[in-house]
Order: sequence, then C-alpha cells, then structure tokens
Amino acid sequence: MLTLLSKAAWKFICLQNYIPPQSLTLSCPVCRQTSILPEKGVAALQNNFFITNLMEVLQRDPECSPPEACSVLESVSAAAACQPLSCPNHEGKVMEFYCESCETAMCLECTEGEHREHVTVPLRDVLEQQKAALKTQLDAIRNRLPQLRAAIELVGEISKQLTDRKNEAVTEISSTFEELERALHLRKTALITDLENICCTKQKVLQAQLSSLLQGKDNIQSCSSFTEQALSHGSATEVLLVQKQMGERVSALARHTYPEQPHENSHLDCQVETEGLRRSIQNLGVLITTGAVGHTSVATGEGLRHTLVGQHTTVTVTTKDKDSELVKTGNAALRAEIVSMDGAVTTETEVVDNKNGTYEVGYTMRSEGEFSFSLLLYDQPVRGSPFRLRAVKPSDVLQSPDDVKRRVKSPSGTGGHIRQKAVRRPSSMYSTTKKKENPIEDELIYRVGTRGRDKAEFTNLQGISTSSNGRIVVADSNNQCIQVFSNDGAFKLRFGVRGRSPGQLQRPTGVTVDMNGDIIVADYDNRWVSIFSSDGKFKSKIGAGRLMGPKGVAVDRNGHIITVDNKACCVFIFQANGKLVTKFGARGTSDRQFTEKSGTNISLEPKLSKSGPAFSPHFVAINNKNEIVVTDFHNHSVKVYSADGEFLFKFGSHGEGNGQFNAPTGVAVDANGNIIVADWGNSRIQVFDSSGSFLSYINTTADPLYGPQGLSLTSDGHVAVADSGNHCFKVYRYLQ
Repeated sequence: MLTLLSKAAWKFICLQNYIPPQSLTLSCPVCRQTSILPEKGVAALQNNFFITNLMEVLQRDPECSPPEACSVLESVSAAAACQPLSCPNHEGKVMEFYCESCETAMCLECTEGEHREHVTVPLRDVLEQQKAALKTQLDAIRNRLPQLRAAIELVGEISKQLTDRKNEAVTEISSTFEELERALHLRKTALITDLENICCTKQKVLQAQLSSLLQGKDNIQSCSSFTEQALSHGSATEVLLVQKQMGERVSALARHTYPEQPHENSHLDCQVETEGLRRSIQNLGVLITTGAVGHTSVATGEGLRHTLVGQHTTVTVTTKDKDSELVKTGNAALRAEIVSMDGAVTTETEVVDNKNGTYEVGYTMRSEGEFSFSLLLYDQPVRGSPFRLRAVKPSDVLQSPDDVKRRVKSPSGTGGHIRQKAVRRPSSMYSTTKKKENPIEDELIYRVGTRGRDKAEFTNLQGISTSSNGRIVVADSNNQCIQVFSNDGAFKLRFGVRGRSPGQLQRPTGVTVDMNGDIIVADYDNRWVSIFSSDGKFKSKIGAGRLMGPKGVAVDRNGHIITVDNKACCVFIFQANGKLVTKFGARGTSDRQFTEKSGTNISLEPKLSKSGPAFSPHFVAINNKNEIVVTDFHNHSVKVYSADGEFLFKFGSHGEGNGQFNAPTGVAVDANGNIIVADWGNSRIQVFDSSGSFLSYINTTADPLYGPQGLSLTSDGHVAVADSGNHCFKVYRYLQ
C-alpha cells in the first residue's frame, strides 16, 4: 500500500513527466481543462487528502471495493461504511463534521479552530442531502449520454464517410493519371512510328537517286578507261575498228541526264508544345470541399412559411462553418424536400448554387395545405429546419389596390428598372403598418410609407438620418419636403415647400442631424445645403455658387458639414457658417477620383436631372476616427478618406458576390467602426469591418428592398433604410 508521502512523490514524478518544461499551465489528460500552475510549479500543487484517504480505504480492504459497474456514489458510500476517513490536519482524528461555508468535511478540533465561526453540522446529517444533490446532478449528466452517443455515432459516421470519399478520390486520381500515362505512351508510340515511316519514305527516294548516280558514275568511268586503253595501246587498225562503237557510247553517256539535284531534303523535326500542357497538368484536377455545416447555416425568405399555389417561390440558404463564419465558396451538398403531413413527397425542388456560399431553393406548390419543408446540408438540417409551410390559393389572398396598379420605378423616379433578385412580396399578405408581425426569421422590425403626397407617404425618398434624441428624418425627394418620425415609426412633423428661394426645397436628396439637433438638407436642384432647426424653421444656407449637385451630407466630430457633390464628382468640407475648409476629388477613375457614368454603366441609373448625366459619388458617413466614408456609385466601391481629404483605402468591386456591389448608395458606420452599405443595384444591405472586409448581410429577404438609397443607424441601434423603389423606409434589427 502506498503511503501519503509516496503518493505525493508519485504524483510529482508523474506530472513532471507529463507537463512540458517551462510550461505555465496544466492540461488535464482526461477532461482537457487547462489550469494555471503555481509559481513553483508541480511541487507546489496541493494534495487532495479526501480523495487520497478514500483511495487508501478502498485499497485497505478489497472486499469493500465495489465492482466496476457501481456508481461513484456507491463507491463513496462503500468506502465510508468500511473505514472512517481521518482528518488531514489532525492526526488520528476522524472527520465527523461538515462546514457548510467551506463545503468540506472536518474533525472536532477543526470546528473549534479555524472553522469556529462557521456553521458546522454532523457529517451524517448532511450526507443524505449531499448524496441527493450529487444524484440529481449525476442524473442530469447521465441524461445527456444518449445525445452524446448519437453525436459520437454521427461524427464517427461522417469521419468514416470522409475517409471513404478520400479513398475514392485517391482511386479516381490514380485511375485518371494512369489513363493519362497510357494515353501519353500511345501518343509517344504513334509519334515514333510516324517518324520512322516518314524517314523511310524519304530514304527510299534518296537511295534510288543515289543508286542512279552511282550507276552513271560507273558507266562513265568504265567507258573512259576502255577508250583510254584503246587510244594508248591499240593499233591503228584496232582503233579504227572500235572507233564507231566507242564514239556512240561516249556520245550516249555525254547526252544522258543524271539526277544531280537532291530529290529529297533532310528536314525531319519533332515539335512537342509542352508549355500549355504543363500548365494544364499543373491545374489538372480540383479538390472540392467546404467547411459548411447544417446547424449554423441559415435559410431566409417568405417561402419558408408561406407560398401561393402555382407561384414559383424561392428561399435563400446562406452556409456557415462551425464558428458561424460565412462560407464564401459553393459546391455544398444541399438538398430540399417538401412533404405533406402524412409524409408523402408532393413537390419537386431545385437548388441553384450561386458559387459564393449562398443557394437559391425554388419550388412551385400544386395544391394548398400544410407541408413540412426540410433543408438538409450534407444530410443535416439547417437551423430551424424542418419548416412548417402553408400553401394557399391566390384567390384567398386579398390584393390591395396599390399592389394591383403599382409599377415600381427606379429610385430616381424617372423610369428604368433594376434587376431584382428577390421576389417582391404582396404588401397585403402581411400588415404594412407600423409594427410588423412576421412569422419567419427576419430582421425587419417595421416599415413606414407608401406612394403618395400625404404625411407618412413618399415619392422617391432619398436620404435618411437619425438623431440622438430618437428621431428619424427622411428626405422626401419628389414631394420636396422633409418628414420626421420617432424611433418606433410614429409621424412627428413635416416641413418644406417647393421653390428656389432660400428656405424652400426643390429636390432634397441628403439629410443629416448635427450635434445641436439642426436638420441639414442637401438640395440637389437648388445646388445648396439648407439648415433648419429641429422643428423645421429655416436658419441658413451654405454652398451656393460652389455646389453643382449636392447628394449626400454628414457632420463630422468637428462640426464640419461634409457634402458630396454628385455632379462635380467631389466632396466639400464646410464650416457650420458656410466657410469652405477644403474640397477633394474630381472626375476620373483613380483612387482619389470618382467615376462619371459612361460606357456599360449608362443604363444603370436614370438621369438625376433633366439636363445632366448621372454622376458617381452618392452618400457619405463619418467613422469613429473622424474619417470620411464615401460611396462611389459607378465605380462600385466605397472609399475612405482622412478628415482632411487624404485617400486612405477603398473596397468593393462590381458583382453580386459577398463584398461586391452593383452601385452602392447609402452608408453608415456603427460604434465599432463597422461599415454598413446599401447595395442599390443588388437591392441588399451589406456589412463590412472597419478595414472593408465583408462580414454579413442584413436579412431583408422577407420584405425585399427595391433600390435602397440612404441609410442610417437609429439611437437604439437599428438600421433605417430609405427603400426608394417601394416608397417607404424600413427599420431592421442590427446586432453589433
């Protein structure tokens, strides 16, 4: 039997071997929990005398040791029944009491010593209570065992499938490359064979020519030798006798034509273009995988809960990894299934991979009723799946007159349509009044407005701003007025009359609220910025004679009024009294310039005025570093400048993927420096960090945007957006 000292020594040696040298922490080899080591290391760790004594008791009498199948509580009970535990602080004293304050057992001397002011009770009195408490806790964790077993089985199965698929891929790779090797070998053999055939053909021609030349040479040499012999050694009679034959022979040889010019050439090369093949080989084969998992991936769209019979409906699935980070690549195995309540498959579904981590799931219901809509990512349900889907006949949904007659135009209000990716939902399916009761997982809190000229009605609203005292201010552009609401959407006031005199509004586009509560309005057609009091009384105007077409406006921490001149493609910085501090930007495509509409962008946005083209910079916001954030509409980017107008960086490009834009408009910055951008052409709102890296979307799919313009953060932390094409503004939940 080990003594306490030997056990302490064994613990020291064991832990010293387990913990890496110079380590400041200890990771339990069983539960993996990390603990900080004392300054003196393992040697300074305290002994758990209760456990040590319990071990001694169990080792002292083997008959008292319970079988392995017994619970921990049974072990403790058996140990206690066999031998009382001795106090580690007072030798020979038995622990008979329990300190409720310290939650520990002790002997009589302990109760009279350091625990004398604590409430102590006999150990036997508290034993059953503590056993019951431990039993309750034990039951709670035991109840988790089936879940853990199921999870272990599932993860093990996925691990096995992963290994199987890896082996299948290895087999496929090996088979493919072996086939390529065979093809290369066959091509090599064919080339060599063709080479031999060509060479043989050429050689036959050359050898025939060579044979003819050699024969001619031999004939001439033979004739010459015979003639010279006859002339040198023959008698007169002999020469005369052969003269005729020899003359004819020499004449014939002289007249004979020999193939003295080559009948073939030696050109025989082999050209193998390997550069392209090498590049192809280097890029041959693509390994496809994603980190997407079902329990963090989300589905959005009205079609998760409601649809109309015979109407094609789509929902969007956004895939995420185990840390809830957006997956930015496609090719995930997503499957959709719609079944009736009796389990019969009723509707075919289609899944379109957008190749950016999002997927469009489409279906068309053929009958009305209640259905179960399952979305399975790698055979695991996405968050919230299965959804309860209700299909109704179109005749059961009342159409509002506005839905029947409205043909929504582009945000400028002068015609031209934009591509709308989301299906516009009928306004009558759910209430479009202040508070919106939406049965799906949507970030929309409420929407205000419809097309019209009365209060809380709009015609092509543009800018939107908020104040610290809980107000939302909207630039109602085509109605030539400003409307003010509370944070919960209640109408407060309206001011502004049409005209070109100071205090009047011709085309208000941008709006902001300064630190004093004054409302600052960018008037595009009047070419100045008007300043009104919080109750709508005109105070002054600035920028007249300088501005050509002010669009967005903001106030920085110095009280300067930052104005985006859309027509001049630049940004003006004014003092509150109208004195110009500086301006920056010009027409162009460099980082410090803003792009004027031209070329392929010509149809992107209608003309902003009757006489001029549409220009590029739109709206502006100030971040927590007092830097200026500007949306560059036709450059499909957002640019950030210092408070003095020095270019810092930009982000964004043209497209539909995460972090891309199709003409950005409104912009706002939250308290953490995250940048929120209204993506006009893609009808969505994107969120970026302070450096311009894409973070997420605001979920707007249940009640889709249609050409969003201005954007702002309310005093209670929500996102307010001017939904220009739908002639309303909407407020969305936003978690910073």
